[in-house]
Amino acid sequence: MRLMTFNLRFANPEDGPNAWEYRKELVAEIILNRGPHLLGTQEGTVPQLEYLAGHLPRYRPLISHRQTDPTCQYPTIFYREDLLQAGESGEFWLSETPAVHRSLSWGSAFPRLVTYGLFREKERELWFYFINTHLDHISAQARLEGARMIREFFFSREQPMILVGDFNEPPDSPVYRKFLEEDSPLQDTWRAVHLSRMGATTQHNFAGLPRGSRIDWILLTPPFRVKEALIITDNQKGRYPSDHFPYAVEVEY
Repeated sequence: MRLMTFNLRFANPEDGPNAWEYRKELVAEIILNRGPHLLGTQEGTVPQLEYLAGHLPRYRPLISHRQTDPTCQYPTIFYREDLLQAGESGEFWLSETPAVHRSLSWGSAFPRLVTYGLFREKERELWFYFINTHLDHISAQARLEGARMIREFFFSREQPMILVGDFNEPPDSPVYRKFLEEDSPLQDTWRAVHLSRMGATTQHNFAGLPRGSRIDWILLTPPFRVKEALIITDNQKGRYPSDHFPYAVEVEY
């Protein structure tokens, strides 16, 4: 089963030649070429998500539970409806009032959301959670509290889980430790197959030149086993689909 997390970069007209209008076809092309069964996107505005929904054949966005607001950037799950069956789904705001639309706390620069669904591959019995989020880029407290909320909501459940997103912190940070330590069942898919802890990054500011650190993660629990983990640098003559590299993993179970 193939998984992907992809920060799309929101549709910002100030991006000039890297504005969404000039790269949206490349975004769809890369997703279709890589063919993830499950895809978690971040920063998508409503028009961006509608474009992808209309240009990714066989993919369905998991949004039936959503109160759509055109002012929001949404972490969103797309799934191959020919390969997967979707069950329960939902989302909540990472704030002290998680049921309040667009609520934010702890100095968060923007309202932050976690969205999730239960899935199983057709012809297989195992149901699992696929969870997608985007933690705040300004407030360290908001990131840590958001991680705590996600742990508390999902870790007591019986089903296996896959957690993807833009966490806006490097590996071994407080958020990383919150998810992977303290008797956590989660595993970092990158470190599962790459022995070196150095040299990987998922940011590049549209230039293709790695900067910063690996802030886009795919974490998972047993019984999933990582076969391959790849930071995708596909581009079209130097034009990149986003200011983040997509990150893709193949798992077996």
